[in-house]
Amino acid sequence: MKKSVSVFLLLGQIVFGQEKFNIQKEEVKRIESELSSDKMMGREIFTSGIDSASIFIEKEFKKIGLTNYGDLKNYRQEFVVKGKQANNVIGVLLGKSKPNEFVVFSAHYDHLGLKNSGDDKVYNGANDDASGVTAVITLAKYFKELNENERTIIFVAFTGEEVGGFGSKYFTQGINPDTVIAMFNIEMIGTESKWGKNSAYITGFEKSDFGKILQKNLKDSNFSFNPDPYPTEQLFYRSDNARLAAVGVPAHTISTSKMDSEPNYHQLSDEISTLDLDNMSEIIKSIAISSKSIISGMDTPSRVEKL
Repeated sequence: MKKSVSVFLLLGQIVFGQEKFNIQKEEVKRIESELSSDKMMGREIFTSGIDSASIFIEKEFKKIGLTNYGDLKNYRQEFVVKGKQANNVIGVLLGKSKPNEFVVFSAHYDHLGLKNSGDDKVYNGANDDASGVTAVITLAKYFKELNENERTIIFVAFTGEEVGGFGSKYFTQGINPDTVIAMFNIEMIGTESKWGKNSAYITGFEKSDFGKILQKNLKDSNFSFNPDPYPTEQLFYRSDNARLAAVGVPAHTISTSKMDSEPNYHQLSDEISTLDLDNMSEIIKSIAISSKSIISGMDTPSRVEKL
């Protein structure tokens, strides 16, 4: 029997028992700043800007020490859509005792690109979804250092979410959904939720017990996950989780975006200066803590009814 683990949230680090593993605001800021910078030119699919973002993510995965996915020779999962080349970026942390059971952490790294005219032409997409990709990279580093995952963890940065979910569609077509235990899709976590700091919501909360498991793992913290408060927006079907959910995977999106009053959503003003990086760092820590029993193999979320 595994010993019980006490969880505490501290500024700049997570403590599990006596072990410390850093998830620091400075690192969150470094990654977010790069992904949402003007030099990425809004990360629109099929542009040099998104190529620059892909290269950056690949370098981060290599620095962390992730392995390649499946038969890939590098971190790029390439495919053709609309007659043009595109790619997801994927890194893997092999599970110790359950290597053929997969837990996916994902976010989309594409955005809206450039406006045709004006002083500010770059849709930086700091919240949408550089914040999610920042979380994926940070979590990859965290779990690599922790080195305790019994299940295999797949870290994915999807392309094409803004124009039809092409990246997640291609990824889903190439994986056996029965092997995917859960998907943590992370979308727009850079602003406070409607409940304020230390809180987020889970889309499709009622469709599996994924959310209840996450809440259980956070019972000793000051963080709360809540059901999606914007049901009329149909957010469960509007992000990259929907592709895997459609084939039965408990695939959910974690977000804080106030969809009824988010002033920078799909605007030129979605820049890093509008984000709460302290709160964003706490959200990433809480995702790490909340996923622990799923990654260890202790908990398996119920399946979603196929859509």
